[in-house]
Amino acid sequence: MLEKALIGNRTYWGWLAFLAGIIAVGAFFYVRQFSVGLGITGLSRDVTWGFYIAQFTFLVGVAASAVMVVLPYYLHNYKAFGKMTILGEFLAIAAVIMCMLFIFVDMGQPTRVLNVILHPTPKSLMFWDMISLSGYLVLNVLISHVTLDAERKGIAPPKWIQPIIILSIPWAISIHTVTAFLYSGLAARPFWMTAVLAPRFLASAFAAGPALLILMTLLIRRLTRFDPGKEPLERLAVIVTYAMTINVFLILMELFTGLYSAIPEHVAHFQFLYLGLAGNTALVPWMWTSVALAVVALVLLLNPRTRVKEPTMIMACVAVFVSIWIDKGLGMVVTGFVPSPLGHVTPYWPTFPEVAISVGIYAIGALVITVFYHIALSVRGEIAH
Repeated sequence: MLEKALIGNRTYWGWLAFLAGIIAVGAFFYVRQFSVGLGITGLSRDVTWGFYIAQFTFLVGVAASAVMVVLPYYLHNYKAFGKMTILGEFLAIAAVIMCMLFIFVDMGQPTRVLNVILHPTPKSLMFWDMISLSGYLVLNVLISHVTLDAERKGIAPPKWIQPIIILSIPWAISIHTVTAFLYSGLAARPFWMTAVLAPRFLASAFAAGPALLILMTLLIRRLTRFDPGKEPLERLAVIVTYAMTINVFLILMELFTGLYSAIPEHVAHFQFLYLGLAGNTALVPWMWTSVALAVVALVLLLNPRTRVKEPTMIMACVAVFVSIWIDKGLGMVVTGFVPSPLGHVTPYWPTFPEVAISVGIYAIGALVITVFYHIALSVRGEIAH
């Protein structure tokens, strides 16, 4: 099947060339970071995790969201998701690859990643995070290959793949749960030390991931002959509605608990996010933009009429995705470090090399998704060469 990735029109090859150029720029800045060190980033002694780990946190959720089409299709025999299941699995593969790359570039010495493998420590959550991510990647690669190959041959998938598909469902939940435990287990970071962090991560994942899948499906439908029909898109929009509502509810519970308790260590983090602290207001406009987008998304999604209409569905999905990206891809990680346990407010903002490397990794993910989707649609005969 891989040979189908080598067959495409000018638009396909032009897009791949564009992504390759962005990847090359990101690779150039990474080589510079590798030779100079993390000093070219905005990280410091007080803020040791920044934009890289924030993107990792966000993308783990995108990867986990594939379960929202896999579970109804395989467990509840909801056939309407049949055409979209492979798209969700390929999206999960690309997201996990990007997650691993963001961890890789965040390491000052990437060879240290081998220490987790050569010297496994079951008491370390990093060890279990590695197991969950790599295992989920293997599961999705195996499932997508076997099911797509069976579809190409016009036969039913082998029976032995069914237990593996079932296993991938709790595994998908575990990758974001373990990631949440990485944060909430740090007692010195009150912003993360909350029991609802894992449910909040999962709720945001099951909103942002399906929202992205809806947008990508609509884009593919416009560019190719692929058409999953209206029903699966509308059902996915319902899933996004419930998940986004729960996500906003959990955020409000966090705000109430932190502010009503009036514990200074808790209040300071929320003040840093939404009002600024010690003159540091870099995140404030971003967080209020996230709030505004979340409100817009809920207004559009909770109204059945606007939820099912394609233009407003697109607006709602974009609002959901961007709102959650700002919350998790900018605010969540940095705020855990500011202020520090000693009360220091250390400014942090990603530098240009940091952003360029991150964009390069996103371009790798886009390239992987493009190639895999091209293969899937070619197998189904929905691409005109």
